[in-house]
Amino acid sequence: MLLLGALLFLPRSSLFGQNTNYRRENDLILKIAVIGPGDELYFWWGHIGLVVEDRINDKTRFFDWGVFSFENENFFVNFAFGRLIYSCMASPAELNYDVYTSTNRDITLYTLNLPIEKKVEILNFAENNMLPENRDYNYHHFKDNCATRIRDIIDMALDGKLKAEFGEAPSRFTLRQHVRRHTWHSPFIDWGLNFLMGQVIDVPITVWDDMFLPSEIAMWINDFHYTDADGKERPLVSSVEIINTSHGRPMVLEEPRIQWLGELLASILFSILVISLFLICGRKKGFRVFTGLIQSFFGLFFGIAGSMLFFMTFFTDHDYTYQNSNIFFVNPLFFALIPLGLIFAFGKTVKKRFVAALLIRIFWICVLMGGLLTMAIKFSHSFYQQNQVTQALLLPVALTMILILSCQIRFKKS
Repeated sequence: MLLLGALLFLPRSSLFGQNTNYRRENDLILKIAVIGPGDELYFWWGHIGLVVEDRINDKTRFFDWGVFSFENENFFVNFAFGRLIYSCMASPAELNYDVYTSTNRDITLYTLNLPIEKKVEILNFAENNMLPENRDYNYHHFKDNCATRIRDIIDMALDGKLKAEFGEAPSRFTLRQHVRRHTWHSPFIDWGLNFLMGQVIDVPITVWDDMFLPSEIAMWINDFHYTDADGKERPLVSSVEIINTSHGRPMVLEEPRIQWLGELLASILFSILVISLFLICGRKKGFRVFTGLIQSFFGLFFGIAGSMLFFMTFFTDHDYTYQNSNIFFVNPLFFALIPLGLIFAFGKTVKKRFVAALLIRIFWICVLMGGLLTMAIKFSHSFYQQNQVTQALLLPVALTMILILSCQIRFKKS
């Protein structure tokens, strides 16, 4: 969604005053450049910018509100805590087209059909945003990003008509569903992002909110009509130009997949495998070692995931991770399974292995109860969260582990 760094920052004399030289509509051409997904994770949702073709001065600039740099002071610390500082900068449009073409990304230009005075208003606004005292802003993935900045600029040029049309229109998706339309091709990242995002992105949104995505802006402005100051109805977009078409990239889904069924199937198949091994060799040392190592693996994986969730929920400004019910059954306590699993697998005495098995079973009972609690609270709209994927993945495993360990404990007692 971002252009990685500003390749060239070009100050203009017009930054320090109003543009007054444009009289005819063709003196100034404004286009919305919609860029398709890229390779890096932060490019998966695409990018967008404002292209200004200045026919009088023979200059074409790309205004970009998604500029950041890994070289910024404390960038990674600030990113971890959700304190994201991004900037508006401008560079030659052709330079941007070359970069996006060389990285195999779609480039589509939507020419805005606006009166010349509105074009000048947008240009003045964009240049004012480039001033050192104005160019930086606190980035938010859904509420204030490169796309919402362009959306608001278009709305400003239309005197609020865009928001009047779409500000109350219900969206076809939630924010979570929009995100997952773009992450489906990477199961691990898709699960991780879905796990970390809380219920605040599962509430109904509007079409106006949809336009945190560049592709949504492109879709809605392409057919938008408005009435200008002279009472004449105009299409907002006069022409569409494709500069580059990507090849071999995963498509963006028209609607998100129902993934929890796949996770449930995988969890059930794993559970069947473990139960089958138990029925075949449940009393043998090899199965005990296998069971213990499995506990340690789960402890490591979900301990890390739960710690990230705990940190992002309580210690950062990533507000879309707040109110996440996954914390009830996936949290840092999972790390306790690492030593317990090792003791159960390799403990020198029967007593140590027995205590470890007992504690592991109690832990999985807590996980199961926590997961069932998150299912029960879905009946209240105030606590609804689309976390079925995590529930489907863990709850059958938790039930299986409770049953297996109960039998192991019974063996030791006998």
